[in-house]
Amino acid sequence: MHITSISGSPSERSRSAWLTQFALTRLEGVATRSEHIAVRELPAGPLLFADMNDPAITRAVEAVAGAGLVIVGTPIYKAAYSGLLKLFLDLLPPDALRGKTVLPLATGGSAAHLLALDYALKPVLSALGARHVLDGVFATDAQLQRHESGGYVPDPDLLARLDRALEPIVPAARVRGDTELSCRR
Repeated sequence: MHITSISGSPSERSRSAWLTQFALTRLEGVATRSEHIAVRELPAGPLLFADMNDPAITRAVEAVAGAGLVIVGTPIYKAAYSGLLKLFLDLLPPDALRGKTVLPLATGGSAAHLLALDYALKPVLSALGARHVLDGVFATDAQLQRHESGGYVPDPDLLARLDRALEPIVPAARVRGDTELSCRR
């Protein structure tokens, strides 16, 4: 399975970017190919002006087009996904997610932002043709504690919710269980 992950965080060391990468580690052995798009690393001018002739933008859009599973990770700001993610999603063709499985992931300061997955992110994913959207996973800052190595440590409840969300892709018995190793990534 070709998996493309999209990180819509403007911060390099963000919880949402880490959670997006961590979800990929839970799918090791399932992915025949995986690509990661850190939207913050795309060239700003072409991203802002929707320059589809820019090679980096073209590669990122093609990575989504070739995926069977798309993981979309974002921090929640003011009850919505990041503006950076919105810029990238606006570059995608209207049916870019049709026929793909989509896993929405989000992080926020408190559980008060939990519904942003359902009321802000899922509608735009549906507008892009997504019909098979896995259960979204939302994590609060408290559920992703900083690890001394620079990563984060997911609490057991978050880990269980992520594994449940991934069950349609990979049976629970095959989901990678090496949490300690993965926290350091």
